[in-house]
Amino acid sequence: MLRVAATISIALFACTPAVATQTRSEAPVPVVDIRLQPDPAHPATRFEGWGTALAWFANVTGGWPDAERNRLADLFYGPKGLGWTIARYNIGGGAKAGAKPLSQPGANVPGFWRQPPDADGTDWWRADDPAMWDWSRDANQRWWLDAIRNRVDAPVFEAFSNSPPWFMTVSGEVSGAKNATDDNLRPGYERRFADYLTRVAAELEKRHHIRFATLSPVNEPNTDYWYAGNRQEGAHWSPERQAMMIEATAASIRAQGLSAVVSAPDETSSQLFLRDWAGYPASARAEIGQLNVHSYGDVHQSAVRDIARASGIRLWMSENDHPMPGDPQDFQGMTSPLAFAEHVVLDLKRLEPAAWVFWQAVEGFSPADTAGSNWGLIKADLRAAPDVAHRITITRKYWAMAQFSRYIRPGYRLIPVDDIDTVGAISTDDGEMVLVHVNGGLVARRLAVPAGWHAQMVLTDASHDAQCVTGTTAPPRSIVTLVLHHSATATSPCAAFR
Repeated sequence: MLRVAATISIALFACTPAVATQTRSEAPVPVVDIRLQPDPAHPATRFEGWGTALAWFANVTGGWPDAERNRLADLFYGPKGLGWTIARYNIGGGAKAGAKPLSQPGANVPGFWRQPPDADGTDWWRADDPAMWDWSRDANQRWWLDAIRNRVDAPVFEAFSNSPPWFMTVSGEVSGAKNATDDNLRPGYERRFADYLTRVAAELEKRHHIRFATLSPVNEPNTDYWYAGNRQEGAHWSPERQAMMIEATAASIRAQGLSAVVSAPDETSSQLFLRDWAGYPASARAEIGQLNVHSYGDVHQSAVRDIARASGIRLWMSENDHPMPGDPQDFQGMTSPLAFAEHVVLDLKRLEPAAWVFWQAVEGFSPADTAGSNWGLIKADLRAAPDVAHRITITRKYWAMAQFSRYIRPGYRLIPVDDIDTVGAISTDDGEMVLVHVNGGLVARRLAVPAGWHAQMVLTDASHDAQCVTGTTAPPRSIVTLVLHHSATATSPCAAFR
């Protein structure tokens, strides 16, 4: 790591742990000093922003009373919320009429096709027949498109698919093939499915006055997750079939006149991403305008970064949530928020993505007879009827997310920091530097700012929810954001969120 000129660098002192001499009952919390060296001069990724997939939670909450759904939209996309600017819209495949509903709340995302009353079998659909489209479908998730557009100055929308419509599948089910490792799109249906996706995207752009920057036709494709009878839509795609679908989607985008580019492969982990990429011919690689990878595995992330760099293709971390495995449902505890924040730091450091996108921002409460889990940033009654009052609980993971998304803003550049627990970014004019540090341990960490910089600290721990505090010491089990300026009179970083 290169040393940086004092005007744009921050240094924290070398590690020298403090040794307590008192008895255990009297001993203060020990403190260590840590030296960091960000490198703003290093060629860096321009960050586009933060967001979430809409999909299931939007398919539920978009039909709630105005006060509740607007409150949720404000919490994520409003000026006093998380400051998100990105949303991934799920184009539902749509199950056959009379099929057993998918059991995941909100996962029955409707398709936009309409089956004529006298149509039998699976070969009746025609993309160019207006009678076979129903543009009234998916009203709840589409409410969120309008809500985000009305709150964000320059929203970034991506459309993505989990499964083809049932009549384009081999199994006749949108949850997957009978065998979880078999491809479920009918042979030769790549262009028909692509035309379905691009026609939906074009219609939604017109009806909601938005633009999809990207269109992702496959999701976590080379896994054994998706099988007939599963709880959600999903489809397996071998690398060969992925490549065929990528090329078909690109051709359909051009025919439809969309400005979007193909994003792919939205693989579940970097390790599987490499396997997919290795199986693509040059013709398929050339049609990809954005590389998407999920971070449910943390092996070979820098290898994906290198593919993006070598190919000159923008890279997104397009889906993740990371509660601590086995941590019982706990709205205010720090165990899962710390695990989540540490995961975000490592994603940003190793992938160096242009965006970081959450999976489902709202998750349902765990059943009372189970230990439960800490997925989601907000917990709500997703199984309750749409027209009743819904309990909405903000968890401390929400505030952990705020430590990142409120301060590392679209247009900032991610910069290297030679500390495993710290991620850095700098503004376009180099006038503001942001360092997010995760202290998951039991020892406080004293962060000293060198001459020329003035730091203000934002803290989330067991008793603070993204609150400004004095000093620059990270307490045990905390997430801190240091917002640095050259002026000592800079506005409080918390002022905009009061």
